[in-house]
Amino acid sequence: MARRTKAEAQATRNGLLDAAEQLFQARGVSRTSLNDIATAAGTTRGAIYWHFKDKADLFNAMMERVTLPLEEIHAQASLVTDGDALTQLRTALLGALHIIATDASTRRVLEIAIHKMELTNELVAVQERCLRIYRQCVEHNQLALTSAVQARGQALAIPLHTAATGLQALVEGLVQHWLLNPQAFDLEQTGQQTMDVYLAGLTLSMRPPLQEKTPGQSC
Repeated sequence: MARRTKAEAQATRNGLLDAAEQLFQARGVSRTSLNDIATAAGTTRGAIYWHFKDKADLFNAMMERVTLPLEEIHAQASLVTDGDALTQLRTALLGALHIIATDASTRRVLEIAIHKMELTNELVAVQERCLRIYRQCVEHNQLALTSAVQARGQALAIPLHTAATGLQALVEGLVQHWLLNPQAFDLEQTGQQTMDVYLAGLTLSMRPPLQEKTPGQSC
């Protein structure tokens, strides 16, 4: 019975997150109330407060459900400390772009976060999380760039932190504009080309692989 109850609670939580995704995308975050979400999920407002502290907590949970895998990919790449660090970072970033381009839920949540959310007082915790994740991504970029510089014995023309920040801005900027009009350009192809040009400009040119693989393709 306890196991079933836990499963039912998880199903209710997922239903609330699903409803939040749909309503936030359709109406925007500030125009969607917790009661609206509860009604759409076929449950009560009390059920929301059983699972989430407030709207910010619910929003962060919705974000984490799709972005945690992306963050994990990025974080794992930063742990490589040999000459393959840059290759691993590039692969991780291209893998993230592949997920964004092909997974409907990830695309929907990022569209909400970037284009359908106002940073009101009730969403301060959301802003704090976004800033924390951004700083972590820049740190991961810097770790990989540092390892690449040390392995290749090359010096960059700009500070490492600046290079890491620029790489993050490049990726986030592509995603932001692609979400406005996915038909405007191919996110994965454009991401690969612009990233390689950027790295080459840092004197960290990528050697072409012996056999090109699409992101997510198994060996």
